[in-house]
Amino acid sequence: MNIVFSGNEKVFDGMLTCLLSVFRRTQTGEPFQIYVLTMDVSHIKPEYTPVSDSQVAFLQSVAGAYHPDNRVIKLDVSNIYETEFANCPNESAYCSPYTLLRLFLDLIPGIPDKILYLDVDILFQKDISLLYNTDITGYEYAAARDHYGKYIIHPNYINAGVLLFNMEMARQTGLFEKARKLIRERKLLFADQSAIYRSTTRKKMLPQRFNDQKFLHRHTVVRHFSKRLFYLPYPHTENIKQWHVGRMYRAFGYTQFDDIIYEYLYLKGKYEHEYRQENDRLPEREP
Repeated sequence: MNIVFSGNEKVFDGMLTCLLSVFRRTQTGEPFQIYVLTMDVSHIKPEYTPVSDSQVAFLQSVAGAYHPDNRVIKLDVSNIYETEFANCPNESAYCSPYTLLRLFLDLIPGIPDKILYLDVDILFQKDISLLYNTDITGYEYAAARDHYGKYIIHPNYINAGVLLFNMEMARQTGLFEKARKLIRERKLLFADQSAIYRSTTRKKMLPQRFNDQKFLHRHTVVRHFSKRLFYLPYPHTENIKQWHVGRMYRAFGYTQFDDIIYEYLYLKGKYEHEYRQENDRLPEREP
């Protein structure tokens, strides 16, 4: 099974928690090939630095403990970004320029014909095979509806946080090429998400349980911790991620992910300790 993330070194906690949920909830004996798309655009913002080699090495050690053939592969696409999107209207997108990296999948040699793109603010409650084994023959990708966009934009407006790509079909139709053209030429409300939606020739709509952006039901496969609207004590939005452990428990009271969160906290502490020993640059924790 092939998975791809994108981001900078700040989203390490998301990649770690998401992968732990995949490994812990999946029964398959198949190994995973995990691609991490990253880049250095610190000239835009100082914190826009790539996922580090030590972070990838640690993710590899975690993945390898679950299956000896699991692989985590870092792909630095800084040069592609500079060529395709430098100074484009969407460089200051609603999230970050890292959301645009999924649009380079057709330009990267060796990307397999079937690959699952995941935002990092995701936890699997059920086996990833339920999603990955979806038949997407004849479709460019499969996606679920955006929780809010399906009401305010279009009933079939998709959320791009979970995208199961048929790369062969997407290359044939020019999905990514058309989306990149839009990104270069027009300022879009939701940048990459809108570009993919507008460039689609044929998509397969998935049930909401494969990308639940607001609720966690018993049948939910993927819980996406995207920004959401809360009505109490007054209408407001909050962007609570699964690695914001205290806030996540206070806001949602979930216990379904306890085993994942416990392992994450242990591994994060282990990573910081080893990283501090090797690089001597992380601040000491308060006692």
